[in-house]
Amino acid sequence: MKICFIMYPWKKVNPTQDSTLRIIHESVKRGHEVSITQPSSLTIRNSITLSFCKKIKLKEKLTHSMKSFHKTVQFESDMIELSTFDVIFMRDNPPLDSLVLNFLDSIKDDVFIINAIDGLREANNKIYTASYYDPDHEFIPATHVSKNIDYLLRIIEESDQEKMIMKPLDGYGGSGVIVIEKSAMQNIRSLLDFYINREKGQSNYVILQEFIEGAEEGDVRVLMLNGKPIGALRRRPTKGDVRSNISVGGTVEKYKLTKKDKLLCTKIGEKLVRDGIYFAGLDIINGKLVEVNVISPGTITDINKLNKVKVQEKILTYLETVVKERNKLKLDFRPEILLENAETQN
Repeated sequence: MKICFIMYPWKKVNPTQDSTLRIIHESVKRGHEVSITQPSSLTIRNSITLSFCKKIKLKEKLTHSMKSFHKTVQFESDMIELSTFDVIFMRDNPPLDSLVLNFLDSIKDDVFIINAIDGLREANNKIYTASYYDPDHEFIPATHVSKNIDYLLRIIEESDQEKMIMKPLDGYGGSGVIVIEKSAMQNIRSLLDFYINREKGQSNYVILQEFIEGAEEGDVRVLMLNGKPIGALRRRPTKGDVRSNISVGGTVEKYKLTKKDKLLCTKIGEKLVRDGIYFAGLDIINGKLVEVNVISPGTITDINKLNKVKVQEKILTYLETVVKERNKLKLDFRPEILLENAETQN
């Protein structure tokens, strides 16, 4: 199997924590041909989509140490036609550059892209979660998305809650997530103005979300593969911080999914697969979904440590199965049979 990872620069990989590194290592371990590239390396020549790739050179013996693997791995550079890969794994950090999807449109029928191009277009920001139809708010907290300051102020004033969560639409890793309180209404217009008009000449969307009971205790991250949970952990925020993201100092604990969590995963999992989102991270608070991460969900390393598992093995087994089935379909597809059927019908 030939697999290409479109990701952040290799030198920015943190070998002790990085999830992408675990998936790459497992791919090499299984003998697959692995290349990495960056969004800025994509190119088109004579209507063919290519990329300047670094292909991993296999050694006689593969080290089990992620630090050693990251430090000693050797690459050979080449410009490779992307349609020659079996799998393209999107692992760049958000926010997603929509031009990357335009480059990949030409090969989306030839290569298994995880996640699917159309799915990434639909789900690459927080509107995807907010627009899920759940009128009784059984699984999705009440959520409002707008860049109209007066409207958002009215939502806050009319809310039955004293607190709400506010965050930018395009943030990730917990950046910009704050708790607002009605008791500080005199400051909220200024905050909204800052979030919406922080860039000159461009206004930005803001999300207001119901403050879920228990949010101060952190959230649950669930990794989903092909619509099913394959690992989970609880993230707890540091004292005085509402954000539980590991990147901002949150701590992790072992976690077992509740009956409500499993029901949510089933409901959301069906939609994810329909939309071509085969690998995702769900952020859940008290049985409610607050965010879906579809670009480069992490936490593989921590889930592995807490549960003595290797999540990356499940991911690679899934990819191998998909590629095997796709190749089988290609072998079964014989144009001469279609021609015979057409002549018979005529």
